[in-house]
Amino acid sequence: MPRTTQIFCASSLYGLATLAAAIESGCFPAAERRTLLVCNDAAVPEGAPALEGMPGFAPLRDRFDDVLSWNEAIAPFHPAAWTPRADDVPLLERHLRRLWGLGDDRVELVVESLPVPPALTVARVFTGAPVHVYADGLMSYGPTRARLDPLVGTRVRQSLHLDLVPGLTPMLLTEFGVPARVVPADAFRRAVGEVADAAGGSPALPDGSALLIGQCLSALGVLSPEEEDDLHLRMLRGAVERGHRTVVFKPHPLAPLRHGRAPAAEAERLGVDLTVLDSPVLAEALFERSRPALVVGCFSTALFTASALYGLPVARTGTERVLRRLTPYQNGERVPAVLADALLPALEPGGEEAVAAGELDGLVTALGFTMQPRLHPSLRPAAERYLARHFGPRARLWFRRKRLTALGLPGGIPKRLAFLPRSTTARRVVRRARALRTAVRR
Repeated sequence: MPRTTQIFCASSLYGLATLAAAIESGCFPAAERRTLLVCNDAAVPEGAPALEGMPGFAPLRDRFDDVLSWNEAIAPFHPAAWTPRADDVPLLERHLRRLWGLGDDRVELVVESLPVPPALTVARVFTGAPVHVYADGLMSYGPTRARLDPLVGTRVRQSLHLDLVPGLTPMLLTEFGVPARVVPADAFRRAVGEVADAAGGSPALPDGSALLIGQCLSALGVLSPEEEDDLHLRMLRGAVERGHRTVVFKPHPLAPLRHGRAPAAEAERLGVDLTVLDSPVLAEALFERSRPALVVGCFSTALFTASALYGLPVARTGTERVLRRLTPYQNGERVPAVLADALLPALEPGGEEAVAAGELDGLVTALGFTMQPRLHPSLRPAAERYLARHFGPRARLWFRRKRLTALGLPGGIPKRLAFLPRSTTARRVVRRARALRTAVRR
């Protein structure tokens, strides 16, 4: 009987803490060997901090027998872009089994973000290996971001997640009937506590301070660098308007150094005390060491862990601009951004109230259908019911009219005009009108 080796893929300290909590809680079957496969999928991995070098990595590493590097295994290719040719998969599996000392082991995989590399690549290389998926954030509440090869999707045994939105069940991989399983919050907090203890050099937050969470949205192409600077300034000004005179700004671990300059200059102008954390410390480790009076962000997962797992007051800002910019419509960040906009209190005065708990499941179901209608055709009736009852000014931010029209859903073009997008005559008239308007402007 061959031994079983479980390969745990991780690219962030948050994900690694989730894995450590899941292992401690018995979420995986027994195995003779547990290997941690680290991956740095930053745009420029050579210029980004490596996971194994981050403060707090050491105690979490003790859950594993050894640590391997995916970047080293596939160099010089980029982990987020490279996938092997189908004909090369058997050769690559033999190579990795020899490189990693797997021999004839029965391999099990534990990955995040399965529909895209590097998780998808690892799953394809180890053909037939059972797969466990864990959520490194809020995207698991939305649908699978792309149609997954059944040869991969049918191998998934479970989808693990933290209960960051109580009462809401993740939609990820439900098209394959994959059951969702909650990773206990107390186990996660213990793992984060180990990170906080090991990263003893990270500063404790001053009493009564507000903590601003950056996300590096410009690197994702959602905002321009100037717009992201403006978002950080909105966070700072909003916190100051709420009466906070001591503010801590935590940039994203992969953010460039320039992200702290605009808040620092504005803090000096406003006469408030601002500290910019220049080490890649885990936000939850700060929650363990201190209790900030307010946590501010856009739609960061840290806002939900602060609220759901640590009972801290939170506020969001900038979600409106992000939701208008997200492309394509089925972008996996849409559900996290909508959840933040719908559930978290606004930083600025006059914001909308949170969506009622009884409406949340309907909202996410409607979002899931409009994002991936081919994966979830059975959700159409539920989406129609929700949109017929709740579509209004606020929902227009969450659902694009063009998308609703294309799917024939409430909130799109009225039924009596629904023929227009399909009418060649109507399109010809519109083209002529646009040409005439351009000519007049000249």
